[in-house]
Amino acid sequence: MKQCSKLTINALIVLIIGTAVSGCGDKSHESKASQSLASVNGKEITVHQLNEELARANVQPAQKDAASKQILNALIDRQLLEQAALKAKVDRDPNVMQTIERAKSQIIAQAYLQSKVANISKPEKNEIEDFYKKNPQLFSERKLVEMEQLLIDSRYVNDELKSALGGFKTLQEVAVWLDAKGIQYDRGEVARSVAELPPQISERLKDARRGQLFVIGMGPRTMLVLMDSVKESPILLADATPQIEQVLLNNKRKQLGEAEIVKLRSDAKIEYLDNAMRNVEPAKPGVSNAQEKGSASTANDDIARGVNGLK
Repeated sequence: MKQCSKLTINALIVLIIGTAVSGCGDKSHESKASQSLASVNGKEITVHQLNEELARANVQPAQKDAASKQILNALIDRQLLEQAALKAKVDRDPNVMQTIERAKSQIIAQAYLQSKVANISKPEKNEIEDFYKKNPQLFSERKLVEMEQLLIDSRYVNDELKSALGGFKTLQEVAVWLDAKGIQYDRGEVARSVAELPPQISERLKDARRGQLFVIGMGPRTMLVLMDSVKESPILLADATPQIEQVLLNNKRKQLGEAEIVKLRSDAKIEYLDNAMRNVEPAKPGVSNAQEKGSASTANDDIARGVNGLK
């Protein structure tokens, strides 16, 4: 059998999984017909399928009518593709079968974990207050940084640029110089809490002065930043409560999910058949080894994003 393109494989996976889900629960031909919106070579597309797609697309009520027509036509096209793929026996391709099994396994595993964490109670008032007190940099002692920035490709950060920066007093002067050199850049003004900024930026801002121009390397991209101001911007407990509640709830769900994996491992008989894999430490649920190493900084980033937007 010829190798299938990735596009065809991915399209078929979505089609087959979607069809399997939407096909469940049909009680009678009459009930199915009453819910049908279209028929494609005898295969019905139902209102339940349409509603699911509308929900996934987060369509607003005012746009529902127009979006429904577009999505219905997309469902018809998807059904035509599925039928053509099945006729061509694409579903029997080993790569397709393996990918479908992988997707099925992930869906089932995720559904099981969600069922285990679905009924977690909301954080108590004292938990929220404790979190607020233990993170003053996010709330009571929050500092807001206002700055202008230019973002350029790090390849252009050479001795010539570094030397030129010493003579500039404004970011506009830097932009004019970059334009003359034909160097592309992205420009913007940002206001962020110090706690929300990446460590390499927040560290540089500690001793920064108003009007100071400095360079922050970020791998393939480099940020040229002009400090405008750093001012106190505290957040009251009442205003921060919804965000803190969500962060704590997410943490509880994560901990419960990890505990469930530990329990399942302890109850199971697991044999490593490859000697090279015997000493590999298992990763936490849904977390790669690389992500796990940076779990502390990731947690701080999650908290910062949770309170982002509070002014």
